[in-house]
Amino acid sequence: MSDSSTNNLSHKASRGAAVTAGGLWLKTLIQLGSTMLLARLLDPADFGLVAMIMAIVGIADLVRDFGLTGAIIQARDLTSKQWSGLLWFSTLLGAVLMVAVAASAPLIAALYDEQQLIVLTLAIAPTLLANGVAMPMQAAVQRRMQFGTLAQIDVMAMAIGVGLSVLAALAGWGVWSLIVLAGAGQVYRLIALWVAAKPKFGRPYIGRDIHPFVSTGGSIFGVQLLNYAVRNLDNVIIGQQLGPAALGQYTRAYALFLLPQQQLTAPLGRVALPVLSRLQDDAERYRRYVRSALTVIGYLALPTYAIAAAVAEPLMLVLLGPGWDAAATIFALLAIAGVAQAVGNVQGWLYISLGRAHRQLVYYIVTRPFVIAAFFVGIWWNGMDGLALLYGLVTMVLLVPGFAVAIHGTFLRGWHDIAAPLVRPVLLAILIFGVAHTTASLVTAWPAILQIVTATLAAAAVAAAAAAIPAVRRDYAMMIDFVKRARKPRTAPTPEQQ
Repeated sequence: MSDSSTNNLSHKASRGAAVTAGGLWLKTLIQLGSTMLLARLLDPADFGLVAMIMAIVGIADLVRDFGLTGAIIQARDLTSKQWSGLLWFSTLLGAVLMVAVAASAPLIAALYDEQQLIVLTLAIAPTLLANGVAMPMQAAVQRRMQFGTLAQIDVMAMAIGVGLSVLAALAGWGVWSLIVLAGAGQVYRLIALWVAAKPKFGRPYIGRDIHPFVSTGGSIFGVQLLNYAVRNLDNVIIGQQLGPAALGQYTRAYALFLLPQQQLTAPLGRVALPVLSRLQDDAERYRRYVRSALTVIGYLALPTYAIAAAVAEPLMLVLLGPGWDAAATIFALLAIAGVAQAVGNVQGWLYISLGRAHRQLVYYIVTRPFVIAAFFVGIWWNGMDGLALLYGLVTMVLLVPGFAVAIHGTFLRGWHDIAAPLVRPVLLAILIFGVAHTTASLVTAWPAILQIVTATLAAAAVAAAAAAIPAVRRDYAMMIDFVKRARKPRTAPTPEQQ
C-alpha cells in the first residue's frame, strides 16, 4: 500500500471516528432531553408496554437484516448486479416479516396478558419494511466511508422522532407518543438514505451471485440473534414475572446504561469495520489499529462507566425525576456489563473483518446460553438487581475465552494486542470509581446536580494526575494525535501513524 493511500486511509479513519462521535454526541443530547421530558410526562408502565413489544419485534428486525450489513461492508468487491439483488432481497424480507409480526400481534398480547399490545404491535410492524429497504443503502454509504452523511442522517432522524414524540406526549397521547418516537425517525431515515445512496433496484431479481453475502450474513445474523437474546430476554423475563411497571424501571436504566457505548465505542465501531476490512492483508497495520482502538475504548468507556456507577442515584434523579428509585440501583449494577460490552465489541470487528463470521457463530452458540441462564438465576435469586449483577459478571468472565477464540490462528497476539492496551485504563477506572464514589458520599446533602458535578470533577482530577505516569502520558498523546489526524492528512506519515 502506497504512502499516499496509507495516509489517506489513516485520515479517513480518524476523521470518520471524529465525525461519527460528534453526530452521536448530538444524538445523546437529544436523547437525554427526550428521556428527561418523557419520563416526567409518561408512566413507567407506558415504557414497559413498548419494551414488551420491542423485545419480540426486535427479533424480526434482526432476521430482516440477516447480517447483510456486515457482509456488504466486509466484501472486497460488489458488482451492480449483486447490489440490485441485495436491494430486492432485503426489501422482500422486510415485507414478509412486517406481515408476520402483524399476524403475531394477538400472540404477543397473550404472552404478556395485555390486550392493548395488539394495536400497538400493528402500528410498529411497518418499521420492518422501512428498515428492509434502508439497510443496503446504509451499508453502501458506510462502505464508501461517508461517515459525515451517516452522522447527519442519524442526528436528524433522532431529532424528528424525539420532537414529534414529545409533542404527542404533551397532547396526552400516552404510550402512543412512544410509537411516534419509534416510527417517525425511521421514515425520515429511509428518505435521507435514498437520497444519499441513490439506489438502482433494476428489475426484480434475486440471483445466485448474492449467495456469498447471504452465507456470510447468515453467520453474522446467528451471532446477532444470540446477542439479541442476551440483551432482550431479560426484558421478557422481567415483564412476564414482575409486570410493566417494573420493566419500565429496568428499561429506562438499561437505555441510559447503553449511552456510553453508543456515544463512545459506536463511532469507533462504525469506522473500524470498513477500515479493518481494508487492512486484513496488512498484518502490522491491522494490529496497530486494534491496539489503538482498545486503548481509546479503555480510556473513554471504562472511566465513564466508573463515574456513572458512582453517582447512579443523583444521576437517575436528575435524568428521570422522582419515582424512578429502582432504576438507580439497576443502572449501577449494569455498569459491569457496560464495561464488558464496550471491550467485547472489538471481538465482532475481528471476526467479521477477518472473514471468520462462521467461527464467531459457533462460539456464541456455546457461550450465550450461559448469559441467558444468568438471567433466570439472577431474577430467582434477587429480582431485577440479581439479574443485572449476574448479567455483568458472566459477560465480563466470557471476555477471556471470547478474545482467545477470535484471535486463534491469526497474526494477532493476546497479550500484546488485546490485554496490554487495557491494563492501564482498567487500573485508572478502578481508582476513578473509588474517588468519585467517596466524593459523592461526602456531599449527599447537596442538590443532586452538585453531587454529580463534584464527583465528576474529582474523577477528572485523578485522570489528569495520572498523566504524571510516563506510560499513561504516552497513551494520552496517542489519543490527542488521533484527533489531530482527523483534521487533515499528513504528507509524510511516520510508521506509527500509517
